[in-house]
Amino acid sequence: MLKDTILKFLKLDGLVNNLNDYVETRLELLKYEIREDVAQALAKASIFLVLMLLAGLVVVFLSVAAALLLSIYVGSAAGFAIISGVYLLVIIIIVLTRNRLTHTIEEDIKKHLKKKTS
Repeated sequence: MLKDTILKFLKLDGLVNNLNDYVETRLELLKYEIREDVAQALAKASIFLVLMLLAGLVVVFLSVAAALLLSIYVGSAAGFAIISGVYLLVIIIIVLTRNRLTHTIEEDIKKHLKKKTS
């Protein structure tokens, strides 16, 4: 009651109402922007997931083809063992460099997010 009287006396009640409306409008705008960003991120993630699935299938089929080709020259099981060894080597390299890879990927994501916000 006293607060309302003081605000009316100082003619600040309209200013306070406008400020409240402004804050509410900004919050609504922020909600819509967040929804839009989430929808965009989910769409990109979905496409990325499909592409990775297809790329995985390509790698599997190319690996089998390479193993079959090698098996002609070095023997049936040896061709598949060589291809498996190549994948094992790739896994070992990734495990040994995982901290550096993680840091690099993290920095790239941060740069991308900074670009998006500015």
